[in-house]
Parts: sequence; C-alpha cells; structure tokens
Amino acid sequence: MESEKSVIDNAEPAPKAHLILGLDYGVKKMGMALGNTITETARAFDILAMNNGQPDWDNLLGIIQTWGVTTVVVGLPLNMDGSSSMLSKRAHKFARRLAHRMMEQGVPASVLLSDERLTSVGARELAWEQGWIKNERDPIDDISACILLSAYFADPSCALPIDAIKAE
Repeated sequence: MESEKSVIDNAEPAPKAHLILGLDYGVKKMGMALGNTITETARAFDILAMNNGQPDWDNLLGIIQTWGVTTVVVGLPLNMDGSSSMLSKRAHKFARRLAHRMMEQGVPASVLLSDERLTSVGARELAWEQGWIKNERDPIDDISACILLSAYFADPSCALPIDAIKAE
C-alpha cells in the first residue's frame, strides 16, 4: 500500500487547461474561436458585429471573463509582403484597447498579435469542402479565427505581445 502511495505522491500533476480566444479582427465583423491548450484544438465560437472596428466591449469582455480565457490572440492582417496595411494598424490599435480594458476590469489574460495572412482564403476553401457554406458570401470569420489558433498551437512563437510589434 505504501509503495502505491509513493508512486501517487511522485506523479506530476496534470497540466491545467487554458482557454485561448482567437479573434479575426474586421471593421464590420470579428470572427471568434476558442482553443484549449491541452488538446491544442480550436473550434469556431461566434461572429461578433463590429461598429466601424469597435465591438460591443461589454459583450466581448463578458465572454472573456465567463469562459476564463487566459490568452487572446488577435489576427494581424498584414500585406502579402509583410508590410502593414490600414486594417493591420486598426487591428493593432484594437488589441491595445482590448488589453487596456481587460487590465481596467482586472481580467488576468494576455493579448498577443499573430500574422493572419491567408487565413480567410484557407477558411473559405475549408468551409466549401466541408459544406459549411452554400454561398461565397456566407461568413467564414469564425473559421478564420480557428485557422489563426491552429497556427498558434503549431508554433506559439508566431504570436507576439502587442508592444513587440510596431504599429506603423
């Protein structure tokens, strides 16, 4: 009996799962996906309406708090050559505002930025193949957020803190 107890005492505790929220930022709508650090999988969560790039902040912060999100990965829509676009500047500003609002509300989550080039193209192809959309105008923003999180799980170093990326 004692030998069993020592094996149990020496066992490493199971890692704690953390929820990661992926955001595919847009001026009219923002795709959301939730990911789990244990399984390293993501699932489409929702598409939020945006008012000229601004979300319903109370709703977004409520989602982050309710789900116990520990990290938010915001997609940074860079040009194909890696340069900033007007939308990437707005996404960077959004990420800074989100981090500030979370800090004000005492939400203990970090905000990271990650290159999201071609996630929408990949999301549309996947959605067509899987039959999730029937029309080329059907929204795929939440699927884009899933692809963003999948890339993050494959290589977490691809996402950087807000201050590490200069908003040109």
